[in-house]
Amino acid sequence: MSKEQKKYLKKIKNRKKIIFLIQLFLFISFFIIWEVLANKNIINSFIFSKPSKIYNTIIGLINTNNLFNHVFATLYEISISFFLGIILGFIIAIILYEIPILAEIIDPLLTMINSLPKVALGPLIIIIAGANLKSVIIMALLINLIINIITILNGFTNTDSNKIKLLKSLGATKYQILTKLIIPSSYTTIISSLKLNISMSLIGS
Repeated sequence: MSKEQKKYLKKIKNRKKIIFLIQLFLFISFFIIWEVLANKNIINSFIFSKPSKIYNTIIGLINTNNLFNHVFATLYEISISFFLGIILGFIIAIILYEIPILAEIIDPLLTMINSLPKVALGPLIIIIAGANLKSVIIMALLINLIINIITILNGFTNTDSNKIKLLKSLGATKYQILTKLIIPSSYTTIISSLKLNISMSLIGS
């Protein structure tokens, strides 16, 4: 390995170290500022809590052997809402893609529902479904499903139209076009939808 290569690799390592240290500093600073603002009553610790309260709560849960019960319950809720959101979003996106007139009819409705403050619907969902696991899953599903449908459908509609015309000219069926071109061309969008889905499911849970 030449000196230039060693120098270049060292430069990359130093850059990564600097980035990591800055990220660590920002992370620690965030919690320190949060704690100070809560202690000085600049922010309401009842609404926003504070790091020391969170720490004491975690220690309390560990001492009573309840921490992992709560963690597993949350992971269970997130998993169900995540997989339901992806499966239903994928199926509905395919239906809307294959029936363009239906997509045009439902598009304003999807936009309207997506703009609603779904977290504010929490009390209503609890009244309808009860204060149980079902209401949490419904809330998470409401938050992630519409975004999944819109994101995946956009991926489908942005597929290269020339490629679709080529397959049609070669006698390909709708199913073949969907499975051989549309879905594979939308892999990046689907992966992005998965990333959004997991974060939205976590918020909803």
